[in-house]
Amino acid sequence: MKKTLALALAATTILSTGAIAQDITEFRIGILGGENAQDRMNSYQCLADYTTEALGVETKLFAPADYNGVIQGLLGGTIDMAWLGASAYAATYLQDPEAVEPVLIKVNVDGSIGYHSIGFARVDSGITSLDDMEGKVFGFGDPNSTSGYLIPSIEIPQYKDGITMDSGEYFAEVTFTGGHEQTIVAVSNGDIDGGVTWADGQGNWEDGYNSGALRKAVDAGLVDMNDMVQIWQSAVIPEGPIVLRRALPADVKETMTALVDGLFEADPDCAYGVAAGDTLGFQPVTHETYISIVEARKSKIGG
Repeated sequence: MKKTLALALAATTILSTGAIAQDITEFRIGILGGENAQDRMNSYQCLADYTTEALGVETKLFAPADYNGVIQGLLGGTIDMAWLGASAYAATYLQDPEAVEPVLIKVNVDGSIGYHSIGFARVDSGITSLDDMEGKVFGFGDPNSTSGYLIPSIEIPQYKDGITMDSGEYFAEVTFTGGHEQTIVAVSNGDIDGGVTWADGQGNWEDGYNSGALRKAVDAGLVDMNDMVQIWQSAVIPEGPIVLRRALPADVKETMTALVDGLFEADPDCAYGVAAGDTLGFQPVTHETYISIVEARKSKIGG
């Protein structure tokens, strides 16, 4: 473990590694969908290594095929920690308000804690706005995604009269691709005409902005942003929370909160992978930040 992170942990009111290990036999981190499973595991391996050293027990990474796999893991007690999107957190909270607690939120390079749902298409499609998407195929990511479904499904129909999220009305077809990476690849390959994903909206378009699914896709060599054009942007959405299972021992929760909170200062490269791009790290957050998302989820989806 890098010295800075070890010192940060030592400075907290944490019991010894031995005491923590007596309370749990392993620690399980769930990784929300957004890119292929192996890339997700690779991005989080450094965090798993730090966790193993901090807690003194084996750390296991889980990258389910969809968002619901992480949600159900948290609800069922088979996942201990995850970085959820705001809508996935709302889904978890609505099913069991006592299952998890939000502890940290990602901080953008300008100090803000929000991001956007970004609508995009291929440059050579001639589509430059939602006005050009009439009669075209539109792709969402995952039904439990905030930026990949919940927010655009509410805000896009407000763009102008006549837009609905039903296939065969404004759009020729509305489809779910399965996740952010799948949407980006589907648009890039011409399988769908346009779709939505997430980005901080800061920095350069050609880089996929500073952080988000587009940035991860650029880093992975999946897409050249010069081939893409932005066609829509949502209002600011609060970044999703790092959550911990409430039933975990208090010292384990303190250790993991301190570890993730100090990750950027200790290992910026690791923080880059975990946070899907450039970041200033994480800061404390509470449920109150997500009340509006919980209500939107309840209204739109019901749970």
